[in-house]
Amino acid sequence: MACPDQKSPNVLLQNLCCRILGKSEADVAQQFQYAVRVIGSNFAPTVERDEFLVAEKIKKELVRQRREADAALFSELYRKLHSQGVLKNKWSILYLLLSLSEDPRKQSNKVSSYATLFAQALPRDAHSTPYYYARPQSLPLNYQDRNAQSAQSAGSMASSGISSISVYALNGPTPTPQSLLPGQSYQAPGVGDCLRQQLGSRLAWALTAGQPSLQSSTSKGLPNTVSRNVPRSRREGETSGNVEITEANLVRDILYVFQGIDGKNIKMCNSENCYKVEGKVSLSKSLRDTTSRLAELGWLHNKIRRYTDQRSLDRAFGLVGQSFCAALHQELKEYYRLLSVLHSQLQLEDDQGVNLGLESSLTLRRLLVWTYDPKIRLKTLAALVDHCQGRKGGELASAVHAYTKTGDPYMRSLVQHILGLVSHPVLNFLYRWIYDGELEDTYHEFFVASDPTVKADRLWHDKYTLRKSMIPSFITMDQSKKVLLIGKSINFLHQVCHDQTPSTKMIAVEKSAESPKDAADLFTDLENAFQGKIDAAYFETSKYLLDVLNKKYNLLEHMQAMRRYLLLGQGDFIRHLMDLLKPELARPATTLYQHNLTGILETAVRATNAQFDNPEILKRLDVRLLEVLWVISASDMKVIFWVSPGDTGWDVFSLDYHVDGPIATVFTRECMSHYLRVFNFLWRAKRMEYILTDIWKGHMCNAKLLKCMPELSGVLHQCHVLASEMVHFIHQMQYYITFEVLECSWDELWNKVQQAQDLDHIIAAHEVFLDTIISRCLLDSDSRTLLNQLRAIFDQIIELQSAQDVMYRAALEELQLRLQFEEKKKQRELEGEWGVTTSEEEEENKRIREFQESVPKMCSQLRILTHFYQGIVQQFLILLTTSSDESLRFLSFRLDFNEHYKAREPRLRMSLGTRGRRSSHM
Repeated sequence: MACPDQKSPNVLLQNLCCRILGKSEADVAQQFQYAVRVIGSNFAPTVERDEFLVAEKIKKELVRQRREADAALFSELYRKLHSQGVLKNKWSILYLLLSLSEDPRKQSNKVSSYATLFAQALPRDAHSTPYYYARPQSLPLNYQDRNAQSAQSAGSMASSGISSISVYALNGPTPTPQSLLPGQSYQAPGVGDCLRQQLGSRLAWALTAGQPSLQSSTSKGLPNTVSRNVPRSRREGETSGNVEITEANLVRDILYVFQGIDGKNIKMCNSENCYKVEGKVSLSKSLRDTTSRLAELGWLHNKIRRYTDQRSLDRAFGLVGQSFCAALHQELKEYYRLLSVLHSQLQLEDDQGVNLGLESSLTLRRLLVWTYDPKIRLKTLAALVDHCQGRKGGELASAVHAYTKTGDPYMRSLVQHILGLVSHPVLNFLYRWIYDGELEDTYHEFFVASDPTVKADRLWHDKYTLRKSMIPSFITMDQSKKVLLIGKSINFLHQVCHDQTPSTKMIAVEKSAESPKDAADLFTDLENAFQGKIDAAYFETSKYLLDVLNKKYNLLEHMQAMRRYLLLGQGDFIRHLMDLLKPELARPATTLYQHNLTGILETAVRATNAQFDNPEILKRLDVRLLEVLWVISASDMKVIFWVSPGDTGWDVFSLDYHVDGPIATVFTRECMSHYLRVFNFLWRAKRMEYILTDIWKGHMCNAKLLKCMPELSGVLHQCHVLASEMVHFIHQMQYYITFEVLECSWDELWNKVQQAQDLDHIIAAHEVFLDTIISRCLLDSDSRTLLNQLRAIFDQIIELQSAQDVMYRAALEELQLRLQFEEKKKQRELEGEWGVTTSEEEEENKRIREFQESVPKMCSQLRILTHFYQGIVQQFLILLTTSSDESLRFLSFRLDFNEHYKAREPRLRMSLGTRGRRSSHM
């Protein structure tokens, strides 16, 4: 026999035993074997580190001994101890007291206690550390190798690939081992500390691999294990043909399969993806079916373990994914605790032999009963793993939440526990966002996304958006929009409004989900507690933001300024501005200078009630000449208006209002483009009213002067009638625009703004206001034909003004010549001369005849103008009657209230109700 290495661990351990007991190697064989088991143990005490549980056990023990007074005294002393912070490790003190209270001379009947344990069911408090550690690199890892090496010493060591497991009392702390004296039968070994566990396993493997002779010699000390090893030797022997194995060997293989390790006779079949008993093994059908049912746990374990091993090291999986893996690891840990208890029972049977009897031995049927609940848990976890493949972040939380909608309370409680762990990072993201406005989402797991390239002026509109795929199913879309709005408001205050007020002053910060248990408790009351937190943060943050915008940045005052100046609501200012601008705007557009117009604007402000406005508002008011104007239409098509060479100042002039800072979030560039379009339309309509007023003034002033020219009576009457038609049309259009469009829309906007709960409500109401104005002022793409007809009517009004000016100029010139001729004639008569000569009279009559001949031309021009105007108005009325907008159909009724145009156009003779029905079918 080869001489063993004097420095090997097993030799050193044997020398230590000889030194302590003072005996030879042959006499300390049994104690040496016990020492190997102690050091090689991989299991910790079964007592949980629960201070309250140990205190309850002490009180129960006192009550069992009929010492109720001592139990009450202990409760009072424990209460005082618990209230004081002197001791940090109270559990260790209580555990020591409980251990000292036990009688070390009392022989505990471990066989009967374990028989009782496994004859019924596993207790809830039977816990131990799972078998999971790094194996030494120098030791054989193959199952068959380990069994082959240990087959020579099947008696004493009884090694099963997992280190020997200590036996512990079920209802108390770990008992103190008996003295290791030669004449005594050893009790169950104690528990080594964590630093000795790996060393112990190395020693056990080394002893198994390197000293078979020593193990054979020590096997004689345990005569009770011979009968248990008979089936094992048959299992580990050479197999030729069909081999019949015992149920005990199957149980041992199944315990390996539970951990995903191939047994000697049960191995993973890769083609069928399941564990199967080898075909050469002879088994009854019932045992084979039972083995297959039990082996399913190993397949489920491998599926879950494979997922966690792959994802645990993937950083891109994110915090939510890592929480899911941690939850799976926690469940596997509980599963390993069960396996440790089963291994300890199997080890106890190996140590005690067949004397345990059938009632306490491990069988396949008992394993089926004990693994029923773990199998359900593993199936649920495996289903979650399948359902969560390829998901991360909030999408992963939604996948887990979907499994809570089940009628099985056991499965629902398991999934809710996992959901509490998985959703904890999501809630941390959420509370950090709604209370601090911070978004630290490295792996894009949260349902709020941020675009760092967006500048501060577009922060509210473009920087923060919702990732709809990452919204957990337990958070509604309304809640997610509020969450987005809360954090966006905080960032808007800090970055755009430059308001550095802490969020604690804006929001009454409540306790967030500090642990997965808090998160799980929160999900039990989503409709109340969670909704209450979101609503409170939403209302308080939005209210603070609106207060800052209204008080510090005068948002409402700017909105009213838009109404007064760009929508022509300040009547006296607009009228006086037109009077001052009339000489300038009558000039060609290319001859205008903006600084001249700006000076006129300031003069108009100082001369009207506009001077009393806020200086901040007046500072923003400016003049703009529309050289090139970009406008975004309702169809989102960009249109360019170029100034043609023949345009006058009336065609290019517009007022402008400069916006910047936080108010630019409401009055965006698109909104200001809409305002400019509406201003140009209103300015043109206001100019038509201004022109018709001048036409009426000219008619009233010149009517008496031209009474002495009877040939002009028909022309003047015709001109007056046409001007009256135009005045009626413009007045009705102005009434429609001012009251039915602007005032009604403004009233709706103002009511919405006063009731707005957040900035988005104000922005949405303002956009609806502009869209309504553009649509009802015929500026949208659907009303382009109506707008063209209306502009043609405006052109006819300008034509009438030009024609009337020419006519009045010619008539007044003729009148002046006639008055001069008569004055000259009277002067000569006073001087005693002839009033006129024949040649002068002929010249005068010739000029009068020429003027009288020009009057029919004037009448013809007015008739043509009237015909064109009435034709355009009739076409405009036909378009109004077929419009889908009810207000436009009623406008057609007001424009033709006396049915003047209806008599001329057959298509206008249908009733108003018929028009509406017709338009509804178009």
